[in-house]
Amino acid sequence: MRRSDEAWPSHGGQAATLLARFGLPADRELLDFSANINPLGPPAWLAERLLAALDGLARYPDPDYREAREAIAAAEGVTPAQVLPTNGGAEAIFLVAAAHAGGRAAVVEPTFSEYARACRQYGLTVDARFLESQRFALDEAAALEAVARNDVLFLCRPNNPTGTLVERRVIERLLAAGLERGGTLVVDEAFVDFVTPDERLTPLLASWPNLILLRSLTKLYAIPGLRLGYLLGGAEAVARLRARQMPWSVNHLAASLVAPLLADHDFLARTRQWLADEQPRLQAGLAAAGLEVVPSRANFFLVRPASEPEATAGQSPIHITQEPGIGRRGGHLPWMANVAPREGFIAPPRRPIDGSIQAIKPTAIALATTEALFEHLLRSGILARHTRNFPGLDSGWLRLALRERADNERLLAALAEWRPA
Repeated sequence: MRRSDEAWPSHGGQAATLLARFGLPADRELLDFSANINPLGPPAWLAERLLAALDGLARYPDPDYREAREAIAAAEGVTPAQVLPTNGGAEAIFLVAAAHAGGRAAVVEPTFSEYARACRQYGLTVDARFLESQRFALDEAAALEAVARNDVLFLCRPNNPTGTLVERRVIERLLAAGLERGGTLVVDEAFVDFVTPDERLTPLLASWPNLILLRSLTKLYAIPGLRLGYLLGGAEAVARLRARQMPWSVNHLAASLVAPLLADHDFLARTRQWLADEQPRLQAGLAAAGLEVVPSRANFFLVRPASEPEATAGQSPIHITQEPGIGRRGGHLPWMANVAPREGFIAPPRRPIDGSIQAIKPTAIALATTEALFEHLLRSGILARHTRNFPGLDSGWLRLALRERADNERLLAALAEWRPA
């Protein structure tokens, strides 16, 4: 029986709540595959650096964060005026929403929930656009239509939770359409450090004043508790966002880490080697375990038990326009067909999709099977990420983070023991 969605955690890494839901001991040891954090971090030197920075707690941080902005600018090849340090990526999202308060925003779903939450908080009408449910691929015409209808469009690249990545040439066409109509494109690159070869959109900032890039340092360096991120854009756009930022939103300890983190090239090299070794290996193992695996450009995979979905034949694809203050509702719009192809997508046969690319919803049996797999993994000491609060996934998928070899082996062993009812 499916449990109510009430009180399910809205983010990964919330083991205590889920252990309680399934009647398991609070002190049960779990491997956390629900949070997309680099298992190689934090860097070994970080604790000593934090201790050395404790003397600064008696002083206010520099309100301009000059050293942090200069370090980010040097690493990104932009000017300090194009940089705004933030209290994690979440603050950057809320600042952008605040800058468009009372307007209209398009959000590409399923994706990180804080885009829509931030928009609702600042009174934006949310035009929810849903990924096509077979390949999670971008229909460029639909994307351009969304740009024309809204003041700002939020796009995650690579997308959380699907791991798919929209091609740069498509991004440029969206920017051109937005510039013509006065629209802003916000691209969240929180996981771009895990993409090889490099897919950063920073070079586009020189040509497109309507582009805002959001970055997070917490994923790569495994410091989510410190809340550290930044945004990049044109100098004028960044100045407007900075004017809305509360004073000293980034604490002294976090700000003091920016320069040394960005200078640790060895840590980044080791991370990329880990990705090259483990990402294709785990993807193949998940598929061999009988899961449908969405090919990912990030450090996580979206999976579900391989089974024939139930097509919604005869239904017209829809999108959801959400007025300020109104909660989310379910719905689908085929949205994405221009994602860079990647080998290794192993999936069961699908029914043909006509030109309108009808949305596909999982059957009740498929939902029950996915929840049974989630519970099996939890009881086996593996915490997966449920997808109950990702509109468009209908709780029919699980997200699994990439971890170190031994942990990935434990995950595959637990999957080998699972037998669907």
